[in-house]
Amino acid sequence: MATLCRPAIAVPEYVITREQTLDLARELHADHPQLKLALRLIGNTGVQTRHLVQPIEDTLRHPGFTARNARYEAEAKNGVPEAALRALAHAELTPRDIDMIIYVSCTGFMMPSMTAWLINTMGFRSETRQLPIAQLGCAAGGAAINRAHDFCTAYPRANVLILCCEFCSLLYQPTDLAVGNLLSNGLFGDAIAAAVVRGRGGKGVRLDHNGSHLVPDTEEWISYAVRDTGFHFQLDKRVPGTMADLAPALRALAELRDWNVSDLAFYIVHAGGPRILDDLCTHLNVPPEMFRYSRATLTERGNIASAVVFDALGRFFDDGGADHAAPGLIAGFGPGITAEITLGTWSRTEEPDRPPVPVG
Repeated sequence: MATLCRPAIAVPEYVITREQTLDLARELHADHPQLKLALRLIGNTGVQTRHLVQPIEDTLRHPGFTARNARYEAEAKNGVPEAALRALAHAELTPRDIDMIIYVSCTGFMMPSMTAWLINTMGFRSETRQLPIAQLGCAAGGAAINRAHDFCTAYPRANVLILCCEFCSLLYQPTDLAVGNLLSNGLFGDAIAAAVVRGRGGKGVRLDHNGSHLVPDTEEWISYAVRDTGFHFQLDKRVPGTMADLAPALRALAELRDWNVSDLAFYIVHAGGPRILDDLCTHLNVPPEMFRYSRATLTERGNIASAVVFDALGRFFDDGGADHAAPGLIAGFGPGITAEITLGTWSRTEEPDRPPVPVG
């Protein structure tokens, strides 16, 4: 059975606080007719600190899409390998043991994918499968876990390395003054996450079942407008209320395994904002402390897109996990509106295994 091992998280050195964000909003948008609303929404996110790949004065300048994408590529190549090596160490594997690399990012573009560069520079085998995921936004962390699970189900002795690289600050657009965009300027942060799914062996979350759910006719609620200046994030005011549509999908998937979604041992979910977590508490009938790891990620790092579920999962590992074989749920939410849902059990022991055999 495939096991999701302890993740590795890396955040940039530059930090911006909630107070600094609010002061900047007052300074930059003093004449905005909805400034008070924007300030209230930013204040209500619960975000206290966020990490940025460059100082705030550089973040606020827009040198053009070409320069920004070059910065994305340079920062990704600088930060991803170290996170990958830490995740491999957690899983007690080396690059030669990996059969697929899943690279997730919605904040920059490279072709060939970052996966090709990693294979060429880090000692992965030339036969390593490559799966870039670029257009699932915040749901992509959950999707990466599910696709890794699928691959290890098809090839039971395979190992998959998942990498999430999200530099949301490189999407800052100074000319976008919609309230939703001003809110996003105070919500999103930068981070890199890495984790290994082992087809055999490993300690962590034993992956049991996965599924997806798309809420019909919500394609435009979370989207990018691709313009000369790059990616322009667009957020509809109806997004925070989508848990009423997605919570039943979580419940239905759990019922396929005869699990009660309201009585699981752990919940690792995307923290897009406090409203999402509050509504999940209501619709799933679980106490607020069950989302403490996701809330801590939101408070300390903001919404770090696809990396949220891994940051929250890392906090769960740090806290000792759950009782052996206790059931739990991992879920990412993003554009579509889409949910990527994983069911698994916590394993304190490594199942007996022979040394990994490369696939292909």
